[in-house]
Amino acid sequence: MSQWTKHDLLDLEDLSKDELELILTTAKSFREVSSRDVKKVPALRGKTVVMLFFEPSTRTRISFELAAKRLSADTLNVAASSSSLSKGETILDTAKNIEAMNVDAIIVRHSCAGIPKVLADNLGPSIINAGDGCRAHPTQALLDIFTMKDKKGRIEGLNVGIVGDILHSRVARCNITALNKLGANVTVCGPSTLMPVGVEKLGVQVSYDVDDVISKSDCLMLLRIQKERQEDKFLPSIREYAKKFGINKERLKKAKKDLLIMHPGPTNRGVELTADVADGEQSVILEQVTNGIAVRMAVLFLLLGTKEE
Repeated sequence: MSQWTKHDLLDLEDLSKDELELILTTAKSFREVSSRDVKKVPALRGKTVVMLFFEPSTRTRISFELAAKRLSADTLNVAASSSSLSKGETILDTAKNIEAMNVDAIIVRHSCAGIPKVLADNLGPSIINAGDGCRAHPTQALLDIFTMKDKKGRIEGLNVGIVGDILHSRVARCNITALNKLGANVTVCGPSTLMPVGVEKLGVQVSYDVDDVISKSDCLMLLRIQKERQEDKFLPSIREYAKKFGINKERLKKAKKDLLIMHPGPTNRGVELTADVADGEQSVILEQVTNGIAVRMAVLFLLLGTKEE
């Protein structure tokens, strides 16, 4: 197993297979911490982690904050709406002012792709990408893959179906990158209007038949259909999408009995999947949320806790 040498986590394209596996192994060791009565270890005592979120977030922001606190780091949330950005200050100037307070890591989410890279190129603290535009969301993909490996015992050789808005999904893109490196077989499925041109070049199979994908998959990842996509005319209607690609109990009759149903959240019940599927025995959606804390603890520890003082 390789030693960790990265200063930032911007995209899973930047990581080797060994580095991906190191994160997963480290996360497994940290998951036990969250089941203790005292959910804390002193691994990052004295470190300061800043959450700089320019987009709404519940799961990711809280998960990172809990991860940092369980490692005994100090945390600070900066809301873009109440920062000096609202007075015209640039993102980089805001970040440089945060850096000047001697923080150790900045976790950033932004609607524009590439913002975390700009910060990483110009700042000293470790930068962790918590989602940038349609480009990348590395820790979400890591927790998805951690959940798959935890339930299936392996990633290599698994058949993973990703269904929904592939075109705009940073989650799909990151998962495809990492799953390919770890030896899984990935099939993407969704409306042709929501499928990137040349998506096959990413090393995936493409299908427009969700029933066929269901029957062949070990893990089925459903992506949120964003209402704004309908306004952009990518879909004739949400109802039409649900009819053609939504997952319900009837469709799951074609699935393997041990199929995993996954979703990065937030879910649109009745669109990507019905309520009985979301809450059913094959769903691991809430386990993904639980595992997210352990994965983000692993990322923070590897970036901050393994550095020589």
